[in-house]
Amino acid sequence: MTSKATTPEEYIGELPDERKEVIIKIRKVIQDNLPSGFQEGMGYGMMAYFVPHSKYPDGYHCDPKIPLPFINLASQKNFVALYHSGIYAKRELYDWFVGEYPKYVKTKLDMGKSCIRFKNMKNIPYDLIGELCTKMTADDWIALYEKNVKN
Repeated sequence: MTSKATTPEEYIGELPDERKEVIIKIRKVIQDNLPSGFQEGMGYGMMAYFVPHSKYPDGYHCDPKIPLPFINLASQKNFVALYHSGIYAKRELYDWFVGEYPKYVKTKLDMGKSCIRFKNMKNIPYDLIGELCTKMTADDWIALYEKNVKN
């Protein structure tokens, strides 16, 4: 569900209480573990963590006015979604996450190419999300993005 909120605080304020608690907790995990160089804001109607134009002036190739996206966090109709571009772009990171997930949660992983869906709000691997956030710096992401986009 796309929001018209212009800030993460406004986005969180729109959520029902049961989702608000989860989104706040995931947000804190991201903020505590994401390396410097990323910025929090809104993107595509979701909470977003991106490389700002001040660090990567080229922006996103699909629309250079948009800063380079990295992670998005959203409360969808039937689940909470964490979109991680690094998982999509780097197979080793994807494989690592898929391998680690069962160590944290006993339910089956529900995942697309970059989207991790959490349907049960009591089965969210916060520690694993935190570790995932540490796996790629903004400079790593820029280099990988340029390699994948420009080749």
